[in-house]
Amino acid sequence: MTTHPTPTLISQYASGAAGVDDTTIWAVEAHLETCAACRAVLTEAVDPGTRDLLDRVADGIATGIATGPGPVRRHRLLRTGVAARVLPWFVTATGLMLAAALFEWMFNSLPSLVLLIAPVAPLLPVAAVWSRRLDPAWELTGTMPRTGLPLLMRRTLGVLSAVIPVLAVAGWVTGHSPGLWLLPALGFTAGALALGTVVGVDRAALALTVAWSAGVVVPSLADGQLPMVLTGGSLPGWALATVALTAVVLVRAWRRPHEPHQNLLHR
Repeated sequence: MTTHPTPTLISQYASGAAGVDDTTIWAVEAHLETCAACRAVLTEAVDPGTRDLLDRVADGIATGIATGPGPVRRHRLLRTGVAARVLPWFVTATGLMLAAALFEWMFNSLPSLVLLIAPVAPLLPVAAVWSRRLDPAWELTGTMPRTGLPLLMRRTLGVLSAVIPVLAVAGWVTGHSPGLWLLPALGFTAGALALGTVVGVDRAALALTVAWSAGVVVPSLADGQLPMVLTGGSLPGWALATVALTAVVLVRAWRRPHEPHQNLLHR
């Protein structure tokens, strides 16, 4: 539109008159974007009720821009998002370790239940933090390949930073060396992530928990002896396994930068 629309046409545009075709409406709108004089005519053509509504909306927007957003509560992640959904699983793992420490304190003739459970204690919250069903933004994270490895490390580190103090308390109460519960816990966490690149972390955590329970925990409680893999001589092996499995996770994440979420989070 090279000329100004007539006041009649602007009035018809403002009232949504049926006689104005789409092409004319588009031309009027394009002209109004660049012509302040015609916008003033449009303002006069709008009915008083609509004009009052527009004024109130404009005042509200201007006030919001001037005052700015309110302060953000830093602990909001405790109520929403992944953290709130993982909290019940962390509480479960915490209760399990405290129960194991109490059981060991009451029945000290049996093998250490704290050492037997410590390797798989982090797996429940680790699986939960990578569960598709518990992540409210899995569609978004699943389409962001560049966040794969950093997100993997942040979530796993967050889980470990919450679980390890619980293990430390249980180990301190029962008098066990920190290495006997820390290294197996880190080794199984790294193993769950490494196996998770193939079958998914939740399935890997479940498989490792079942295998450890059936192959180590139950036989140890049955014969009344702590297995060799949880004695002081096994610490170098646990350390080597933890380093090797962590390297596997890093290598697979870097070699497949566009699929970490599909492999780890959404199976």
